[in-house]
Amino acid sequence: MIPIARNELVILRHAPADHEERLCGRTDVAACLPGDDVLGPLRGLLTDCEVVSSPARRCRETAEALFPGRGYAQDDRLWEQDFGEDEGCPFEELPDLGPLSLDALARHASQGGENFLDMVGRVEPVLREIAKHVRAVGPTLVVAHAGTARAGLGLALEHPALGLKFEVASLSLTRLRCLDDGFSIIATNQCLPL
Repeated sequence: MIPIARNELVILRHAPADHEERLCGRTDVAACLPGDDVLGPLRGLLTDCEVVSSPARRCRETAEALFPGRGYAQDDRLWEQDFGEDEGCPFEELPDLGPLSLDALARHASQGGENFLDMVGRVEPVLREIAKHVRAVGPTLVVAHAGTARAGLGLALEHPALGLKFEVASLSLTRLRCLDDGFSIIATNQCLPL
């Protein structure tokens, strides 16, 4: 495993969510935390990072399990995509969005929710603020959601919708190098232990 670089922004998707097979973007559910056999290697790799978390319970519980007693910042802009009326819907009852083109999928929003591009617009400023901090101070870990990781990847590729092409497993790392003019991608969907 390549050590975390000084100019790196790491996005960790929270531990598996206790979602009861229902869609939960803004629904605040608990994390199903693994044991130290999984958390220990993550903790060791990420120990030198400052930590920022989504305020979602599953993210806070993941951050606290990784770094007990250690303080961390929270930022409301890091919440997962708001799926509107589809929040809480059983997975098997969700509409099939497979036939949509990538750009149409990125613009699709459930009634009362936000689309992926809206979410990227909300997340981009905080990721750029953190990137500026990383360049000045050192690596930062963002404990957030699959959508946050996909937003970061889309920004690195300079085409936000492309972020939807990536799989982001629970407790996986998305590693971005913070450059003066944006991001480069170091690794995606990286899970420990390897």
